[in-house]
Amino acid sequence: MPENSPTVRSNTNKYLIAVVVLLAAVAISIGAVKLAGFGNDDGSTTNHATFAVRRGPLRISVTESGTIKAREQIIVKSEVEGRTSIMTLIPEGTRVKKGDLLVELDGSQLLDNRIDQEITVQNGEAAFIGARENLAVITNQARSDVDVAELTLEFAKQDLAKYLEGEYPNLLTEARVQITLSEEELKRAEEKAKWSRTLFDEKYISQTELQADELAASKAKLNLDLAKNNLTLLEKFTYKRNLAQLNSDVKQAEMAFERTKRKATADVAQAEADLKAKQSEFSRQQDKLKKIEEQIAKTTIYAPADGLVIYATSAQSGGHRSSREPLDVGQDVLERQELIYLPTASLANAEVAVHESSLKKVQLGLPAIITVDALPGKTFVGSVARIAPLPDAQSVWMNPNLKVYNTEIYLDGNDVSLRTGMSCKAEIIVQQYENELYIPVQAVLRIAGETTVYVVNGNNTEPRKIEIGMDNNRMVRVISGLEEGELVMLTPPLKAASVDESAERITPETTPLEGDAEEVYRRVNEKLEERVNGAEEYGQPPRETEINQEDRKGRGPSDDSGTEKKGGGKRQKRGKRFENISDAEREKMRERFRNMSPEEKEKVRQQRESEDR
Repeated sequence: MPENSPTVRSNTNKYLIAVVVLLAAVAISIGAVKLAGFGNDDGSTTNHATFAVRRGPLRISVTESGTIKAREQIIVKSEVEGRTSIMTLIPEGTRVKKGDLLVELDGSQLLDNRIDQEITVQNGEAAFIGARENLAVITNQARSDVDVAELTLEFAKQDLAKYLEGEYPNLLTEARVQITLSEEELKRAEEKAKWSRTLFDEKYISQTELQADELAASKAKLNLDLAKNNLTLLEKFTYKRNLAQLNSDVKQAEMAFERTKRKATADVAQAEADLKAKQSEFSRQQDKLKKIEEQIAKTTIYAPADGLVIYATSAQSGGHRSSREPLDVGQDVLERQELIYLPTASLANAEVAVHESSLKKVQLGLPAIITVDALPGKTFVGSVARIAPLPDAQSVWMNPNLKVYNTEIYLDGNDVSLRTGMSCKAEIIVQQYENELYIPVQAVLRIAGETTVYVVNGNNTEPRKIEIGMDNNRMVRVISGLEEGELVMLTPPLKAASVDESAERITPETTPLEGDAEEVYRRVNEKLEERVNGAEEYGQPPRETEINQEDRKGRGPSDDSGTEKKGGGKRQKRGKRFENISDAEREKMRERFRNMSPEEKEKVRQQRESEDR
């Protein structure tokens, strides 16, 4: 990563702030030691740095850096698909009117695509017209084929009926008539031949005439046999053959008619499907052409309303997400990428990133004091309006160990001097005490699971169990166990305690207020009173013991071992559980607990809580 990148600069700034805060903490400790005189009122001294328990105003707050953003603004995004580059860009800070040109993106590729798509649309239209005409031809041909097949079937049926009702009876009658005629002719021929024989015997006719009459009789007999055979042939063979043939013709005509109808239906359906496909393809190509034209139109971005041009990259600069180079001509942009912000009102928000360790303290509706780097001498008051439900993905991607939650603070009033992108610092006020005891957080240890401090008594020190409230990462409120003026060690023996590494995390100190500080404190106190009296919009404020117990998990003082603020339910249960354990066994358990890893300690704590429930 380049040394001058925004991420490196941001991390460097965080390290510098951490060093400054650490030096400030050391200075405070030195001052406290000087005030304590390294000893007690009786003149006794100690070799350890001490702090005298103080009583006074104590503010529990969470301070984070952030960026000013307009509460109501129009976000101008790139709507061109894929990646494109900026051709022209309006200068940042320009006041524009509705309809003014803001950004012009490179659309040369889209113009080439439009020409190609127009050709594709024309080809699709030609295919669609061809399919439509082909459907008309196939429909007409199918209708003609069906009519011919139907007519052929009708003719076959008529031929069958004609044979059964006309031709066959006629042939049968003709055959029978022929038999009758042949019988009559045979009878006459035989009679004639008989008389010819008599006449021949009496020598009236010649032998030739007799033979001719007898031949005529034989012929008549043969004609009769032939007529009878024709009748038999007609009845037994010709009739059956013709009937079978005609019935077959009818069936073949019926099947041909059915095939023709099905084929016609299939051809028409195929033509209709082809037409529908060509029409769909034509419509799709038209839609693609329309989309390309819309994309070409989106390469020129105009102002949707009057406003001040602010680059999206500038609005995000100086924050934890500043990993993108400033917007400029020639830069590539992606689809849906934010380009320009156009604030539509002067109402402003402060967007800060709250670390996960402070998330339990921060609640909706808490008041906040905001100072802006670009506006020295001015202090603004606001309220926490939104807390992201999940950590910021960009921060997690850049540093997996850093979990911050984007939080929006609505600023009161309508100050035109606030502009999007200004760096700010927000102090979210959790609680405000007028007169409470407090000591530095580094003086508090957790010994055997109980909150403990080492009190200086003459030349000796003794551990003392105390009850504490919330802390502001520098000072922690003392509820009971200490008196004002008592000296506590700032460097207690760590070997006697179970301290997690996360106790070393340092957050920026609260900067002194500038301007009308009394008015700011008055408004903040009013907001706190509103929450205490039950503001229904954000629900009940968190109890101090809950915040204290959850916020310091793994950071030093904690009540997860069973120490109770009030009621003593958990302590009573745990007391019964360990009442029969000897001191030696108890010490072994404590030693084993001190040697556990933070993960093992957390597992034991969760097991105890589940048993208590």
